[in-house]
This record gives sequence, structure tokens and C-alpha cells, in this order.
Amino acid sequence: MDETSLEPLSLQNLVLNLGLCIILSSLLAVYYRKLGSSLSNRTKFSPILPLLSLITLLVISIVKSSLALSLGLVGALSIVRFRTAIKDPEELIFLFFAIGLGLGFGADQRIPTLVAFGVIMAYLLIRHLIVKDKANDNSNLFLNMEGKLEGKIGQGFEEINNTILSITENADLRRLDSSENRIQITYYVNISNPAMLTKLMDTLRDKYPTLSISLIEQDNLLGG
Repeated sequence: MDETSLEPLSLQNLVLNLGLCIILSSLLAVYYRKLGSSLSNRTKFSPILPLLSLITLLVISIVKSSLALSLGLVGALSIVRFRTAIKDPEELIFLFFAIGLGLGFGADQRIPTLVAFGVIMAYLLIRHLIVKDKANDNSNLFLNMEGKLEGKIGQGFEEINNTILSITENADLRRLDSSENRIQITYYVNISNPAMLTKLMDTLRDKYPTLSISLIEQDNLLGG
């Protein structure tokens, strides 16, 4: 028996696997785009997931029946270098999920892949609901203040700091820049309810009308 020969690929099985893979990987992409917590731009990243699954499926479908192609694939992948670093762990998790779908359907393991997909997605949905309920109790925001201050910068900063701490539950100073009579301050603040946010904004605007004030939601700071 020639182990290097390529067995014919069943087009019927390939089409079925491709169809199932498209459906499941598209559902995965929708979940990642709508419910993911990654700070990256999920709208641009999510369309990659179905393509990754389909390409993985195609490769596995072709090489699984030939020892020579399998060895060649190992050699080819050993020289591939990815230059773009993945800094968000959630991105890496969903990339592996997409690859796993391609591997499962490429190996004709349709039932185990479907069952595993259902279990994992159910876990992700339950976890999202639990985390969302906890997240609704408070919001983490970046508070940025910039502009001219009357009087000394040090005294003005101390007053601003005391004002913020007297209203918010927690405020961490992340940045402080000053030049002559201009100041730029960035805080990471914890707001537990809309009333607290309204009070904070009204108080800061009344006491420091010369400063521009902005609040940025931490979860959407880098896109999504």
C-alpha cells in the first residue's frame, strides 16, 4: 500500500462540512462582535473568524488522507512567522475556537463538533449574562479634565482631587500634566449609578468652568 498516495476527497462530505462550518463560524463571529468584551475593533476582526474556520477545514480535508501532504504541511507551517502580536487574550480564544471548528469538520467529526460548539456557546452566553448583571452595578470611566486654572497649579489640583474623591466611590489618578497655568488630569473613576455621574459632572462644571471635561467608557476605549 502506498502511504503517499492521495485518496479521492468526497465532494458531498466536503460541501456538507463547509455548510455546517459556515453556519457555526458565522454564529461565533456574531457573538464575538455583539457580546465580546475585547478592547480591539470587533467589527473588523469578527469577519476573519469564518474565513479562518473554512481555510482550516480545507487544509485538513486535503491532507488528512495523505501522509506526504501531512508531513509537507508541518514543514510549511514551521517557516511561517506572524508579525502582528495578539495582545488581547479574548482574541486568541476566539481564534482557537474558529480553528477548532475547522479542524473538527475537516476531520469529518460533525457530531462531536456540533455538540462541543453548543456546550461552549451555552457556557459563553451564561457567563456573559452573569458578568453583565455584575457590570450593571457600576461603571468604570476615564475622566479627563483640561484647561486653565486660576491660581497655583498645586492648590488647584488638590481641590479638584478632593472634589472628585468626595463624590465618587473610587478614583485613581492616571495622568497629570501641567504647564504654566494649564493643567490636564486623567482619572479612572468608579460610578455606581447615574445620579452619582450627574452630580459629579454638575459639580465639576460649576466649580471649574474654565476646564473642559470628558468621560470615556473604559470598555469601549479602543473600539468595538
